[in-house]
Amino acid sequence: MTHIAVLGSTNMDLVAYVAKAPQRGETVTGREFRTIPGGKGANQAVAAAHAGADVSLVGAVGADAFGTQLRFTLEHFGVNTDHLRTIEGPSGTAHIVVDDEGANAIVVIPAANGTVTSLAPGDEGLIAGADALLLQLEIPLEAVVAGAEAARRHGVRTILTPSPAQFLPPQLLSSIDLLVPNQHEAAALTGFTDPAGAAAALLEQVQEVVVTLGAAGCLYAARGAAPLTVPAPEVTAVDSTGAGDTFVGTLAVALAEGREMPEALSWASSAAALSVQRPGATSSMPYRSQIDAVRSGS
Repeated sequence: MTHIAVLGSTNMDLVAYVAKAPQRGETVTGREFRTIPGGKGANQAVAAAHAGADVSLVGAVGADAFGTQLRFTLEHFGVNTDHLRTIEGPSGTAHIVVDDEGANAIVVIPAANGTVTSLAPGDEGLIAGADALLLQLEIPLEAVVAGAEAARRHGVRTILTPSPAQFLPPQLLSSIDLLVPNQHEAAALTGFTDPAGAAAALLEQVQEVVVTLGAAGCLYAARGAAPLTVPAPEVTAVDSTGAGDTFVGTLAVALAEGREMPEALSWASSAAALSVQRPGATSSMPYRSQIDAVRSGS
C-alpha cells in the first residue's frame, strides 16, 4: 500500500453557516454551527487515507477535549497518530464562516500547532519510509523546512501547499518537488494575478507547480513542458472548506501510485468536486470508491 507522511496542523474547525458573511463591524444571524475536525495537515491526511493510502500524521494537539476528539477522529479515519504529539495547553482551532454560495473566511489560532518547531525523534525515519511527504504552512516554518530537507535526504517526493501564503525561503524551495498554491496564494507569492504568469514565475524556484483554480479546475506547469489546464467537474458547491486539501491529499496518492500527471490531476479534481457538495472539511472528503464511481459515471 502507498505510504503518505503528513507534517502539519491539526485543528478543531468551529464553523458558522450564514446566508451572507458579515462585513467589518456587522453582526449577522447564522443558521447552523458545527465543530468539525480539521487543520490543513489533518485534512490532507484524511483525504489521502480515504483515497486508499496508508497515512501517518506528524504534528501536535493540546491536552484538552478538542485534542482527544481530534486524535480519535483521525484514528477512526485510518490515520496513524503515533507521531502526533500531545502538549499542555489548547489544541489549534479554525474559526470559519461559510456563506450560501459555499465560500468561506477563516481565522486560524495555532495553539498546539505552534509548538511544532522541529522534527521529534523518529519523525525522520517515518518520512524516509514514505512515498510522499505533504507539507503546509500552519505550523512554524522551521519545522516545515526540517521536514522538507529530511525528505530530500531520503529521496522522498515532497508536496507543499503554501497556505497561509508567506515568504518561502530558498532552503525550503530547494527541497520541494511540487508546489500546490491556489490562485490567490500564487498571486501573493509572485505578484502575478494571472495564474499562468504566476506559475511561470514559480517555476523559477521549483520544478513543478499546480495552481488550483476552484470551479475552473487547475493549471499544471513544469520546467521544459507546455502548461496543462485540467477542468473541474461542474457541481453546485455547498461548502468549499477543505476542497484544496482534498485535492492535494488525493493527488499525492495518485502520483505515489505511479499515475501520470494528467490522470492524477483529473482524479484529484473529481475528489475535490465531491467534497464541495457536502459541509465541513474532513467530514466531506470522499472515499476512493466514491471517486472511482464518479469517474466511471456509475
